[in-house]
Amino acid sequence: MSRTPLMSIDPVTLETAEPRAREMLETAQSNLGFVPNMYTYMGVQPSVLAGYMQTYGDFRENSGFAPAEQEVVLLTISRTNGCDYCMAAHSMIADKKSGVPEDVLSALRAGDDLPDTKLAALSKFVETMVVSRGNPGKDAVDSFLDAGYEQQHVLGIIVAIACKTFSNYVNHLAGTPVDAAFADYKVAD
Repeated sequence: MSRTPLMSIDPVTLETAEPRAREMLETAQSNLGFVPNMYTYMGVQPSVLAGYMQTYGDFRENSGFAPAEQEVVLLTISRTNGCDYCMAAHSMIADKKSGVPEDVLSALRAGDDLPDTKLAALSKFVETMVVSRGNPGKDAVDSFLDAGYEQQHVLGIIVAIACKTFSNYVNHLAGTPVDAAFADYKVAD
């Protein structure tokens, strides 16, 4: 899939960003070795970039999910929202950094049933949360909790949805090109 920009957004650079955005872009450059294209579009409105970075860090550090579970959450949200950029980025992270099994990653990318029962319950609940706009129904919540997750995880998913709302929506509007670092994981057209 490729996305046509819905509006023309001129991305910022380290040289053109206002001071608040520049500081966040410099942090990304220092931490990642490059500034992801997505950040340059978010940086046009520094509050969007700041909101994304805050919720992303909070989800990674405080959600109670293991790294592989985190990628299941982020990939499920991005797939449900149709965000090609985030699918590529999180597929790379899932494969190279978070230890998501290959068969699970393939199923996530294709929207197929996950071969791991607990991760399948996680992905199903995340998708239900996104599609229902946070109103999944008691049976869905109970099924998720019965799969071995806790209330903290339900609330952690809300943080992830907030994070991915920032990134998925900006990427939809901007038609953000996938960075070279994630190119091998680009969703097929």
